[in-house]
Amino acid sequence: MNTEYYRNYSSQLGRDMEIKVYGHAGRPVLFIPCQDGRFYDFENFGLADDFAPFIDAGQCLVFAIDTIDKETWSDAGGDPYFRIRRHEQWINYITRDAVPFIREVTNQKNGWEGYPGIITFGCSLGATHALNLWLRFPDIFDGCLALSGVYDASFFLGDYNDEVVYSNSVNSYLTGMSPDHPFIERYKRNKAIVCVGQGAWEQVESTRYLAKRLAELGIDSVWVDFWGHDVNHDWPWWHKQVAYFMPKLLY
Repeated sequence: MNTEYYRNYSSQLGRDMEIKVYGHAGRPVLFIPCQDGRFYDFENFGLADDFAPFIDAGQCLVFAIDTIDKETWSDAGGDPYFRIRRHEQWINYITRDAVPFIREVTNQKNGWEGYPGIITFGCSLGATHALNLWLRFPDIFDGCLALSGVYDASFFLGDYNDEVVYSNSVNSYLTGMSPDHPFIERYKRNKAIVCVGQGAWEQVESTRYLAKRLAELGIDSVWVDFWGHDVNHDWPWWHKQVAYFMPKLLY
């Protein structure tokens, strides 16, 4: 498996950010680590092995990035006003710094021109980020695999709320979205898979509400799948889900 490591300065975050690229050709996949995670979690937790059949076959390129969750969602003692605005800077890092880089590398490796759509992928809080990106930027991200996410910002920020929190709380802005919102037609042309187990540590109700609201808006391009009561919020199940779901996004 071909791998390449990059360290680039982000003007959005005011620091260097690291990215590792896996593969030689195919559709771009943006891997977002679990809570407080780093780009190297893609290898350390065995996801590189899960993706190896797709990467080696030239079906996808994986771009593993860093989070800054310790400054944002995880900083329970910090000021929520600044925490959520720092998170929004990370969103800007992805869309304004990482995305142009991903497109450039993808086009170069495939011999393509134009701007390929990107698949977002993550587990746990990484899934939360992945689906949020897919919904907020449907012209950039046309695929998503979100495993065991939680889609209410209050889970991390408690009672604090403002316009930036709202923009990053999936169930909140889907609740406020009107049926004639222009993004809805775009969602229907894209594809997303959201999966959650019903075992230990899973936040099932958040996903149940998500499924209900998507159905009310007629967004049938999102497959929300509930696995069994033996399916826990843990890596053994996420490995199985990656193997099961990724072919359905790539083909």
